[in-house]
Amino acid sequence: MKRHFLIYKPYGYLSQFINNQNRRKNKKLLGELFDVPPETMAIGRLDEKSEGLLLLTTCGKTSEYIRSSKVEKEYYAQVDGDITEEAIEKLQNGVEIGFDGKKYMTKPCEAKKLETIPKFEERSKKVRDERHGPTSWITVTLTEGKFRQVRKMTAAVGYPTLRLVRVRVGKLKIDQMKSGEIVELEQVIKV
Repeated sequence: MKRHFLIYKPYGYLSQFINNQNRRKNKKLLGELFDVPPETMAIGRLDEKSEGLLLLTTCGKTSEYIRSSKVEKEYYAQVDGDITEEAIEKLQNGVEIGFDGKKYMTKPCEAKKLETIPKFEERSKKVRDERHGPTSWITVTLTEGKFRQVRKMTAAVGYPTLRLVRVRVGKLKIDQMKSGEIVELEQVIKV
């Protein structure tokens, strides 16, 4: 029987269950938070400093489909500075980032400034405070997922990401989940 889970990946954890590399000895892994079947895999990745919705599955076909360009992934990013409409337009149209040692032009995407600050739990490591200047929140929706893509995109338009939270994968949303919470889905994942 195939099993599927949603997890709110906390800040500071790697999107893996076992440590199979010597250089990552002191890293926190998802396997420390809960027990899942041994064949469970994370669908895509969120880097150690990112948080939010991560899907887990025991089904390779489900993983392949969700990682494809057919499924949207939405992120909320707190960026350094009061982001301009010009910077938002650049994000929407695609920006050049580095990927695998080469230049890469991101695909056009949905991006906009959020008018209200999202209500997320305090992060284990505090994001800097107002004394260091203003910040703003944006939403970015992608159908691709290059390594650290949202962070690279916001930096490319002059507004580095301070906090990144994935809030949606397809139709699945983080809603009221708490950091570290895991929920097993009763039905087949429909995104």
